[in-house]
Amino acid sequence: MREDFVTRATRLPEPGAGLLPGLAVGDTRAVSEELNAAMLTSGLSHLTAVSGANCAIVVGAVVWFVGICGGGRRLRIVAALTALAAFVVLVTPEPSVIRASVMAGLAMLTLLCGRPSAGLGVLCLAVTGILISDPWLAATPGFALSAAATAALIVLAPPLSRGMSRWMPQPLALAIGIPIAAQLACGPIIALFAEQQSLIGVPANMLADPAAPIATVVGLLACLAAPIPPLADLLAASAWLPAAWIATTATISSSVPGGTALVVPGIGAAVLVAVLSGAIGILLAGATPFRGRAAQWSRIASVATLVVAGGLLGGRMLLAGPLVGTTVPEDWAIAACDVGQGDALIVRSEERIALIDTGMEPEPLTTCLGALGIDRIDLLVLTHFDADHVGAAGSVAGRVSTVLHGPVESGDERRLLARLREGGAQTVEASAGLHGTLGGAQWRVLWPRKNSAAFPAGNDASVVLEIAGGGVPRSLFLGDLSAVPQRMLASQLHGTYAVVKVAHHGSADQDPTLYAQVRPSVAIFSAGADNDYGHPRAETIATTEAAGALTLRTDLQGRILIGLEDEALTVWTERQDDIPDGVVGTAGVDDPE
Repeated sequence: MREDFVTRATRLPEPGAGLLPGLAVGDTRAVSEELNAAMLTSGLSHLTAVSGANCAIVVGAVVWFVGICGGGRRLRIVAALTALAAFVVLVTPEPSVIRASVMAGLAMLTLLCGRPSAGLGVLCLAVTGILISDPWLAATPGFALSAAATAALIVLAPPLSRGMSRWMPQPLALAIGIPIAAQLACGPIIALFAEQQSLIGVPANMLADPAAPIATVVGLLACLAAPIPPLADLLAASAWLPAAWIATTATISSSVPGGTALVVPGIGAAVLVAVLSGAIGILLAGATPFRGRAAQWSRIASVATLVVAGGLLGGRMLLAGPLVGTTVPEDWAIAACDVGQGDALIVRSEERIALIDTGMEPEPLTTCLGALGIDRIDLLVLTHFDADHVGAAGSVAGRVSTVLHGPVESGDERRLLARLREGGAQTVEASAGLHGTLGGAQWRVLWPRKNSAAFPAGNDASVVLEIAGGGVPRSLFLGDLSAVPQRMLASQLHGTYAVVKVAHHGSADQDPTLYAQVRPSVAIFSAGADNDYGHPRAETIATTEAAGALTLRTDLQGRILIGLEDEALTVWTERQDDIPDGVVGTAGVDDPE
């Protein structure tokens, strides 16, 4: 039934077709990478995970239906529990589903026992019982977020809505208080492991949440109506509209400037977010857990905390917006964006722009392009189709003139290129020997070889680009090439390079002879802070330094800008980290000899 429903839903138009199975039965296979990223950025990803919300909707719908049919309390609860068990079977009993269904089942039992107000006790009972049965869940973010969000709805939402009802109607205060409570409780937990905090999550949830029950219930009925195809088609089409509304909300809200804040995950970020969440909660609720003078001082401290935070945020928005030109040097030629564990490098010559890869998430790329005042991209190079290199490519669709890409293998890759073409871009598959101009600079593709059977696609078929002239120091961008193709490429290289983007984020799979041969003045390592791969590896840094290169790392220095000043390289970094800005060396900046 699930497979039939997914097939039926995906025949509907986008947006909304791929999202509908996720909303109704938690099947997210048809959700595109771009929409999934937008759902995460906008704080709406919980709608596609089978959670307490889905269980509550199913149980609530059954209780309501049995009630209008005249059923008593016992019959409504028995029917709801039966429907809940069937729902778990339909969506498959994964751990998250089991947790949500246990919570819903215990809540129904409190109603059966005549104790509907025992919500916090039910939560404590559910959490304790689940952890006794599976203690390892204590270390999983999903379980912590689930418990925290539920506790927030029970404990925080009522005082928040009461406090905000001083300024607005009670129904509106309740509608706003629910997502704010969940955001305040979950924010510190998210800051432990996530690199970004959603600032747009509350309004996005307010817009999307009214459509979620409709999409869930009607979509679930469409799934159950599979034996009657005409009815199933009608119900699926009816559920498509709210699903499309949610997808559009996610897409638009995720593109709002400043909609997310980048943070360094860890204890420090969690404490900072917890302090801000506490201050917001105290001011909105108009009440504190303290009494007497302590309560007064807590309100004053909350106001001071938010004023300071607002000032810092406002200053950052000004520096990334109207005052962006004052934050970076004017005469840069190469920029390495800090996009986490991924690549996104920009080359500029005579105001013409080339973007080499995009990183995985749209927000860091958009932030970098905005900070550098870039709106239009003349040449987009997709070295290969790994997510950490092309995941954010959809966010620049409509702003690209030409796309140079590596070998295409899958349907997703073809769909990405089709989307870029729909935005007005011309797509060209790259191979060794292809060349062109970028402003006053010349670029040339050195790898991959055309129709190579040895390296048909992937890392070792990465597009390797050489760019020089027109104010751009002679540079080599190695994609994710490993040691074997590096050795094959070395025979085609002549002279030295001022700048080399080190292959594969500085992994250990490198050919030292290539770096010794090209003798870069600057070696750029594009990697995420504290990434799980250990990139860049110490032995790779030692290799480039032995070749005479200055090491620059996006995980430590953030955004990196390189330019030319009197035939010498100049470097500017977003964060200092013991690397001095200024002139760092001279090299064959234009002339390979």
